[in-house]
Amino acid sequence: MPNADPSTCDADTLIDAVIDREGRYVNHPTDRGGPTCWGITETVARAEGYAGDMRALPRTVAAAIYRRRYWLQPRFDRVALRAPRIAAELFDTGVNMGTATATGFLQRALNALNRGARDYPDIAVDRLIGPRTLSALDGFLAARGKGGETILLRAMEALQGERYIALAERRPSQEAFLYGWLANRIGQN
Repeated sequence: MPNADPSTCDADTLIDAVIDREGRYVNHPTDRGGPTCWGITETVARAEGYAGDMRALPRTVAAAIYRRRYWLQPRFDRVALRAPRIAAELFDTGVNMGTATATGFLQRALNALNRGARDYPDIAVDRLIGPRTLSALDGFLAARGKGGETILLRAMEALQGERYIALAERRPSQEAFLYGWLANRIGQN
């Protein structure tokens, strides 16, 4: 997560950083998200009850949407209590790819790093943060110690990078965004 201190994982700091990075109104012709303001797509804004012109979306409304939809609902706040850098990555990836995708990256990485289920049981890749995912995260951190969070973060970023490249390969129009995605979304923690 660029422009945020990953050691503390304060939601307000994460939200401000993503809003600053995303900027005001954009409607890029090849962006499948359509019109956005502060990084909030029109579809998300409408689903969250905003009915006004997207160019006029207040920053405070965007911040409230980020907190509710991309921090509290997916339970990334629970992850932050255990692994602040992982929570920051989940938030940033969730904003860009969806919270279910971000959570799936965490679950896949936890399963791949559990040494054949010796450190903790495999978990379902259900793309939801629940008691089993949190327990697996606790097990991973206990087994791997202080450096474990860094390795888990690298595994999640590898999955994210692969997804960006695959997206650009499937949809050449998305190549316009690939460089920025890799520059601004990978390896910032």
